[in-house]
Amino acid sequence: MTDDPFVTHRDLLFTVAYEMLGSAADAEDIVQETWLRWADVDRAGVRDPRAYLVQIVTRQALNRLRTLSRQREEYVGEWLPEPLLTGPDVAEDVELAESVSIAMLTVLETLGPAERAVFVLREVFDTPYDEIAEAVGKEPAAVRQIASRARNHVAARRPRMEVGRAEQEAAVERFQAALTTGDLQGLLNVLAPDVVLVADGGGVVPAAIRPVSGAKTVARLLSRFTALAPGARVGTTWLNGAPALRIDPAGEFDTAVSLAVEGGRITRIYAIRNPHKTLPPRRAGAAPFAVAGPQAANLLFSLDAFRLVENKQRLPLPRESGQGYMESSCGKPV
Repeated sequence: MTDDPFVTHRDLLFTVAYEMLGSAADAEDIVQETWLRWADVDRAGVRDPRAYLVQIVTRQALNRLRTLSRQREEYVGEWLPEPLLTGPDVAEDVELAESVSIAMLTVLETLGPAERAVFVLREVFDTPYDEIAEAVGKEPAAVRQIASRARNHVAARRPRMEVGRAEQEAAVERFQAALTTGDLQGLLNVLAPDVVLVADGGGVVPAAIRPVSGAKTVARLLSRFTALAPGARVGTTWLNGAPALRIDPAGEFDTAVSLAVEGGRITRIYAIRNPHKTLPPRRAGAAPFAVAGPQAANLLFSLDAFRLVENKQRLPLPRESGQGYMESSCGKPV
């Protein structure tokens, strides 16, 4: 056991950075930079180590976010957050589960850097305005105004996450069953009429450049899954505090599929295919896999899927893995 405040609050620092950046790799870099700065601090003069460390992380994340914002403007296709493997217990903290969901992180991406920092610190961690002001370098009155704008902005775009765990799991299971059997009607039954499928290949692997909308269009595309070649495995897992799917051609984690559920139907499908964001296979507690097709993940989330299936193209997939961890607003590691 250690009394070092950095070790004590490391999970919190990672969570703040991850929610600000949407990238576990960048969040880890920020945490390491924070450690280096903390190691050089005269700690006798630090009144509140937790607030001081959060301030360092926030400032570093703001600098990184400004750089990333410019890079993401040139990103090929849709940009989605890097998913994190979590356990079912994360869903028990409703506020944390919503704040780290892929759907919410995607909404946060529409905020400016300062607005995102203020929103995360205030709405997720209930940080006092004066501490936020010191962290972002603004007056408390200005921070209150930023917080109000950010809150209204997010409220107008945030997904409705008021759905029970059992309802979420049931929708995911129905979707998985329909997907892996090519059941068009089953897909139509589980998809909301205005469902949107968003895929992120980062220009590295095939993925739809723009979102695909409408139950009929999405269902018709997904119903071709088994036709793309039998053999790939589709399993359930937990990503960012919610039940999700993983597609594993050749036994390797290839695609993470996060689903937003409302009223028992799926309203958003987020398919993260960029190999720099996908995660390694879960080592324990994974559900049994269903059988589908080895090239399915390669082609399924591409608008060219129908054309490519005729040519039977095969594309090499470079991979890079990463892992993360989170802490809830009450300081509970997850």
